[in-house]
Amino acid sequence: MAIQHSEMSQAEIEEFLRVPRFAIVGTNRVNGPPQLSPVWYLYEDSRIYFTMYIESAKYRNLRRDPRIGICIAGESPDARAVMFYGSVELITDDSTWVDEVCWRIVRRYYDSDKEAQSFIDLAAAGGKGSLAIVTPDKVLAQDYN
Repeated sequence: MAIQHSEMSQAEIEEFLRVPRFAIVGTNRVNGPPQLSPVWYLYEDSRIYFTMYIESAKYRNLRRDPRIGICIAGESPDARAVMFYGSVELITDDSTWVDEVCWRIVRRYYDSDKEAQSFIDLAAAGGKGSLAIVTPDKVLAQDYN
């Protein structure tokens, strides 16, 4: 059996990224292998947005080295994947805009506003967070279906 694959169009990428999947974020550690972390994300305006606690390893890694790789893959039998490579901007300021983006990220993964708000309330008790904005320099998208 021959395996066929093709690149995805921009419209196919955007449709694929609308589904609330996990993104695997790869950051650069000081020494050793990359730090890999699953995150929830939002794709808007050709950028990836995600959140993290400022005490996390990925936050420390990104403050030191803003280069990042992200992989979003389909679940079986969906054999598609989109990979982003670029740099990240970290925002720790409280603002209405940051709150709105964080809400849109979380709301994608819950069936109701009430469930999403419960998650946000619980997460807020865990410490100060940061919004990451990834501007990709390179996007690879493959369809192995």
